[in-house]
Amino acid sequence: MYYQLPFKTGRYVVEQIGDHPNGALVQILAVIHHPKQGDLHAPGATDVFFHERKALAYREKRIVHPNLLKPFEDEVPDYNESLKAAVLRLEAKLQTEDTDYNKQALKMIGNLKEEYSHYNQLQF
Repeated sequence: MYYQLPFKTGRYVVEQIGDHPNGALVQILAVIHHPKQGDLHAPGATDVFFHERKALAYREKRIVHPNLLKPFEDEVPDYNESLKAAVLRLEAKLQTEDTDYNKQALKMIGNLKEEYSHYNQLQF
């Protein structure tokens, strides 16, 4: 069975591959929403340390609380295709407003696109 997992500011398709005393052991299969860029504790702020947030990797494993897992009924997309689509959706959203936060986040997305192109052989 496949699940949706919200993790930090991203959302992923996962499958449970085991149990752990601290929760469910899952592995990442696809990206639904790419994580937002910047400081999680100061959303929208640019005068703080601005974090570059990568998506969790294909088949990366996490131990999560079972209450976070919601059924995923659709067909599981290819990881690389889902990653590319999620990045492009986030980029398009950031381009709708000309704010300092969006400019800084777009720089981070540009860096991530280069990295994803190299490691995941994606073409943006």
